Amino acid sequence: MQQTQNPPHPRALNGDIQAPDVSRIKRFAAMMYEGVLLFAVVFLTAYIFDILTESRHGLLNREARIFVLFVSIGAYFLVCWQRGGQTLPMRAWHIRLVGTTGQKPTFKQLVLRYLLTWPLPLAGMALIYGLVLATGWPAILLFVVLTPFLVFIPTFGSNTQFLHDRLAGTRLIDIRSESKDAAK
Repeated sequence: MQQTQNPPHPRALNGDIQAPDVSRIKRFAAMMYEGVLLFAVVFLTAYIFDILTESRHGLLNREARIFVLFVSIGAYFLVCWQRGGQTLPMRAWHIRLVGTTGQKPTFKQLVLRYLLTWPLPLAGMALIYGLVLATGWPAILLFVVLTPFLVFIPTFGSNTQFLHDRLAGTRLIDIRSESKDAAK
């Protein structure tokens, strides 16, 4: 089979994307919106899972449920990113996922990006769980809600890209400047 290379992004010049990186505030806003949509994805997936497995309790078939939810969330992101580099929240906030040089990311890059988004928040949750066991103070579990925001920690410095984007060879760009240029 002959492999085809992904065409460069329309705004790419000599392989370099002209659009700027996305600001942290836009990333945060898109994450909040994404959380609302993911609630629907998780709810629908869990509902179908419960019907198919005849589960009467959320802790029944726990490992299978976690696996199915992981796959369904991954499918949601991979389909959206593959189709146009954007989920609905990314589209609303004028954010696009591209390769480091502005090309459409490969499917391998997209899978790698999805898988690499998980370790930092999961490590944060494990740390919080360890603190609960060590201190006996269960109220600290409330901090689990903050763990998805751990992905912002490695963005401080000159490069504003997430760590998982750097490792996967992708970047998030602000395409609002493209819309303005196209309107001129």
